Amino acid sequence: MATTRRTRFSRRIPDHVTDELVVVLKKNDTALQFNDLFELVYENLKAKNAVSGGEEMLRLRAYEKLQNLVTRGLVEKKGKSYTGLEGIEQASSAYVAAQQAKQQASQA
Repeated sequence: MATTRRTRFSRRIPDHVTDELVVVLKKNDTALQFNDLFELVYENLKAKNAVSGGEEMLRLRAYEKLQNLVTRGLVEKKGKSYTGLEGIEQASSAYVAAQQAKQQASQA
């Protein structure tokens, strides 16, 4: 019997929330508390007209994305403050797309 190969699901659309978290954390050298960080991210997303689902839902999504960045070792959490570490740009959609394009080019 043939076994089926399971592939991991990957989003093909850019993740605007993570991208804005990366931009804000990369730009700021100081540690930011979540509320301050969220306000900056929210303002950037509003300016790009990329806010959907309401502010509270966006706050929850941003917190979840931020915790994923902490788990991946790209953001440092001290108490209630967050600081972007070196290599945080690896979490951006542009970086991931460039890596996938490079990988596909090397396979061809």
